[in-house]
Amino acid sequence: MPTPMKASSARGMSTAKAGAVSYVKFSDKLTGSINDIAKIIEQHKEMIDSIQEVALELTSSIGSLHTLTVKYARTANQILDALLPIIKNLPIVPKNVTQMLVNLEAVTQKIIDNETSTAKTITDVQSGLRTGDANKLKAHAGQLKAVTKTITSIIPK
Repeated sequence: MPTPMKASSARGMSTAKAGAVSYVKFSDKLTGSINDIAKIIEQHKEMIDSIQEVALELTSSIGSLHTLTVKYARTANQILDALLPIIKNLPIVPKNVTQMLVNLEAVTQKIIDNETSTAKTITDVQSGLRTGDANKLKAHAGQLKAVTKTITSIIPK
């Protein structure tokens, strides 16, 4: 049986001939594709890096806002826990004001109750962004959606 001959083709790929049949080698085709991908990444490197930096800053900002929100939610919750029993027994306080304070207490409690899971999600996403771990980021995308859903449900309509 004759030995396949290599002939140069477009894009630096070689073709091999076995008898009258010629074909493109998989390895040559994959090498060309990998080179194309590397060029695209290099062309967009600055944009990719900027997106990562912005995402890190956003998660840092969200973390700070979360800390601030929880701090003030705890303070408001403590005040409401002390005032609500008194206000509920005062006939001069309108019922709609009392209900508004009860609703406010429920909102602050939801914020406090979600503190741990929200903080963990923010920390995990930051870790994935810092290490460039795409799998970690994918795993936490669902958690971020859950955090967003929780925050959205707490926001008064």
